[in-house]
Amino acid sequence: MVSEDLSWLLSGLLQRVRYTRSALLLSSDGLVKAAYGLDDNATADHLAALASGLHSLARSAGKRFDDGGDVRQVVVELSNSLLFVSTAGHGAVLAVLAGREADASVVGYEMAMMVKSVRPHLVTPDRQPVE
Repeated sequence: MVSEDLSWLLSGLLQRVRYTRSALLLSSDGLVKAAYGLDDNATADHLAALASGLHSLARSAGKRFDDGGDVRQVVVELSNSLLFVSTAGHGAVLAVLAGREADASVVGYEMAMMVKSVRPHLVTPDRQPVE
């Protein structure tokens, strides 16, 4: 399920940004592509489903209220954590969990720089219908 060849990207992101705890690369429909810093596959799957849903809601908001604008980032502020979700290439989404102490602007910037530097490797092809 989890692609180990991309986990080094996520590991590097977490090492560069203080107070980040885990990162997940997923397809826009919620399938885990790579994970780092999560306890197990069930946790990765749960976070992927949440991130996919948040990203989908943000896309819908962009279509309705921003003249079709793309999603840059969704930030969810929880009691003790921050969840960042951003587009990571065609059909791909990046999610990062951080502690409340994290600087949101630094996390967002580093996520964007990582995606920009490796975007072609993060693309998830569209699914083909089963006949």
